[in-house]
Amino acid sequence: MTGDAFERLANRHKDAVCRHMVRVCHHKVDAEDALTSALLKAFRARERLAYEEFLQTWLAAMARLVCSRMRSHPAMQPVLELAEKHGPVDRDRSEFEISMIKGCVAEVVENLPQIYQDIDFACELNELTVVEAAQSLKVSHSAAKSRLLRARAMIRDEFDRSVCAA
Repeated sequence: MTGDAFERLANRHKDAVCRHMVRVCHHKVDAEDALTSALLKAFRARERLAYEEFLQTWLAAMARLVCSRMRSHPAMQPVLELAEKHGPVDRDRSEFEISMIKGCVAEVVENLPQIYQDIDFACELNELTVVEAAQSLKVSHSAAKSRLLRARAMIRDEFDRSVCAA
């Protein structure tokens, strides 16, 4: 299989595998890392792939293995124990503090240019994939991906500068 053929095939399946990996890894960034590792391994072994229709299953299996190795790595154990101990929400925070943080994030997003608000809303709140968001916004996949990355960077930068970051 040529590199171009593999790229077209991988692009067709990577979003579905990434959504599956978010459920398996319990964290979007870990899922993306696992998918990236799986894609790299699959590319290196692309000549051994007998049937193209099995790529999605193959990627998911490799990504699950990568995710389980990441979670079982000794260096991750203290982090995982801390996460389990404290849970996803800091229980010491009052409802007022949580509502303040949500308000700050909402304010930062509202100050984004409209094209970035649209893609952020589609992907983050409606949980659409970039491909689905691109279709709903009637833009190319590349434009949607670029806008989402810029929106996230702007949100991070603005939130870091805001009063809420302290």
